Amino acid sequence: MILAQDKVGNHPSFLERVRRSIWRDPLPDTEHGRARQVLEDLILHLHATRVPVRALKLTYSFGLGGLAILFFLVLVFTGVLLLFVYTATPEDAYASIQSLESEIWMGQLVRNLHHWSGNALLIVAFLHMLRVFYTGAFHTPREFNWLLGLSLLLLAALSNFTGYLLPWDQLAYWATTIVTGMIGYIPEIGEGIKQWLLGGPEVGGPTLRTFFAFHIVVFPLLMAIIISYHIWRVRKDSFSLPRALDEPPVDRRTLERVTTIPHLINLELAVGLLVLALLIAWATWVDAPLEPAANPSHPPNPAKAAWYFMGFQELLLHFHPLIVTLAIPGLAAAALILLPYWDRRAHDPDVEGIWFRSRRGRRLAALNAVLGVVLTTALVIVDEFWLDLPGLLDFLPELVSNGVLPLGAIVLGLIGYYWVLGRRGATTSERHLALFTLLVVAFITLTAIGVFCRGENMKLMFPWKV
Repeated sequence: MILAQDKVGNHPSFLERVRRSIWRDPLPDTEHGRARQVLEDLILHLHATRVPVRALKLTYSFGLGGLAILFFLVLVFTGVLLLFVYTATPEDAYASIQSLESEIWMGQLVRNLHHWSGNALLIVAFLHMLRVFYTGAFHTPREFNWLLGLSLLLLAALSNFTGYLLPWDQLAYWATTIVTGMIGYIPEIGEGIKQWLLGGPEVGGPTLRTFFAFHIVVFPLLMAIIISYHIWRVRKDSFSLPRALDEPPVDRRTLERVTTIPHLINLELAVGLLVLALLIAWATWVDAPLEPAANPSHPPNPAKAAWYFMGFQELLLHFHPLIVTLAIPGLAAAALILLPYWDRRAHDPDVEGIWFRSRRGRRLAALNAVLGVVLTTALVIVDEFWLDLPGLLDFLPELVSNGVLPLGAIVLGLIGYYWVLGRRGATTSERHLALFTLLVVAFITLTAIGVFCRGENMKLMFPWKV
């Protein structure tokens, strides 16, 4: 009787009063009601109302930015679940992970999803950076958004690094020891930063608590803030649009446009669901690694950093530590920060939206990808088995003989290569593409060598003998 009263116009029913306490305004007279309107308002806050049809081409962006956000959300969700079980003390951390995997329903799957999502986020963010670079999508007015993307890539790496220690197993303990040891090589401030991170002379309880706080509060909060601003800037700066080779710049005023809902949203939803299904399948079949409990008295041989820092650990075998911890990261950071402001000169053609800039750019990208692998592998082998600069130049300080001189020779070689490319007709943007490809592939090669080709005592070996 009470429920029916509202239908005849007397008094609102109990359910109607509950509904009105939540939504003060009457339900809009639409097909799906207020819930759909709220959802559409949220979507249109993140996206423009209408988008160019060109922007929907999946083979241009591959949805990498959206996938990075998806993996971040999976990390937040699974991380909250893990907090109900995990204990951030050296005495209980490892046991809590064991309990999660063996005693708690779906615990192993949740941990697997969290672990592999963290790795996937780092890989997808890196690929997104490559996509933006190779399609020239960082030019005006998107220069600052390029910097936001770089900061998110750095935060993804730091978040993975701080989470790496939390299982408190041998792999985590000694990887953290190695990376914090690298930080200690930075002159003047390195040892202080290392002591602050560790909370003492070595990895211990204070280190675990510090890393735990950064992993669950500081880095996720920073990432959430920057991601929100990054998305807002994408909308305000507009999408970069794909173009074919030799196609003139696109006149945005004459572009064919479609509504964001359902065209863009359906595509994002389809890609997101597909990748989420693949992630769950992978996490179902492949467990996150867990070695024996951390033992400070028995380091593994070899002791390696996390895979995303193995490129730097490999460089430590060939250069003075000061060069690896300060000079190389500093030069790389400066180049990436200045790139969007320097890449396109007034006399260069507009290359936004064209994969690899031009036909010459595509040839240069392929050539330098091969050069990056071949030259890096050759230099590693030469330095490992034949070249001994500190021994040959024993009258010089090691910082000079094994640091300043080899790095200077590499920098001069890159400058000379840049000049030669210009003399052969390459534009500024094409020359940047060539050097960028060479250096990125070189670092990926160093990472692969460190992960797969370093055996006992970090000796160089064939992968199948490691």
